[in-house]
Amino acid sequence: RNAGDYIFYTDWQWTSFVVFSVSQSTMLAVGAVYYMLFTGVPGTATYYATIMTIYTWVAKGAWFALGYPYDFIVVPVWIPSAMLLDLTYWATRRNKHAVIIIGGTLVGLSLPLFNMINLLLVRDPLQIAFQYPRPTLPPYMTPIEPQVGKFYNSPVALGSGASAVLTVPIAALGAKLNTWTYRWMAALNSST
Repeated sequence: RNAGDYIFYTDWQWTSFVVFSVSQSTMLAVGAVYYMLFTGVPGTATYYATIMTIYTWVAKGAWFALGYPYDFIVVPVWIPSAMLLDLTYWATRRNKHAVIIIGGTLVGLSLPLFNMINLLLVRDPLQIAFQYPRPTLPPYMTPIEPQVGKFYNSPVALGSGASAVLTVPIAALGAKLNTWTYRWMAALNSST
């Protein structure tokens, strides 16, 4: 039984690393770029990432309440990647396009690398398997077997590569949301 639990926790660790690398880097990019370009102040991205980190602490508590081991649930390392985004905006003298292309790429490449800290600090899946048998999950919550072997057995390379490609268009979306916000504000002001 513990062998199955070990596979469950190992799969969860690696699959979630790749999936979350993509989702968290794009989520950081769209929100941080939007707020930073809206305020025009370098530093806003780091502020946004700090708030998101605090939200994640709450989410970690929710997983713990569902019966998962507390030191196996990781909080993403958003802040250093957001600092790179702020640095790009500051160093390019508030150049929006540089933020999208350079900043977006930096976020996509760096977030999986910073999240490696989580994989180094998290407890061994075998130890977790003995202490926490798999929770019984409904079918739609059952983790999918990861195909890590196809990508040279490196979830970090896969996460970084996919994130770097996807984060740039999502950063552009964050910038575009500003245009829509300003138009919405203008339309609202002109109607009064």
